[in-house]
Amino acid sequence: MKKLLTSAFVLMLAGGTVAAQDDPVKARQALMAAAAGAAGIAVPMLKGEMDYQPAVAKAAIATFYGVSTSAHAFFPEGSGADTKAAPKIWEDPAGFQAAFDKFQASAEAAFKASGKDGPADLKAFQQAVGPVLQNCGACHENYRLE
Repeated sequence: MKKLLTSAFVLMLAGGTVAAQDDPVKARQALMAAAAGAAGIAVPMLKGEMDYQPAVAKAAIATFYGVSTSAHAFFPEGSGADTKAAPKIWEDPAGFQAAFDKFQASAEAAFKASGKDGPADLKAFQQAVGPVLQNCGACHENYRLE
């Protein structure tokens, strides 16, 4: 299971790298889709709708961390047309960068706290990933169109 999740994560990042070379909008959309996928696993575990699995939790956290360290680079000026990116990203670049910095700091802390095999239990996972999800939501409130 761990090898499968790790392989899927590596392939996702490799695909994002290829897309980034050709189209930064496609790259950021792929990265945001990866973060949404991680949230789609994390939230059901947090709600008890899915059994807690440390390796799966680690993969979700690793995905958030990977996205947090790279996605902000794929918002070049003028790349908001026909996307969910709000104009505020380019109107308030310092605020947007600060929001991404908070996301990255929380994702890095979660990644470090999750250890080699993932958070030991659901409570540890909640403590690690809770701030990450809060920062995702806060950024979406201010910098994403509905």
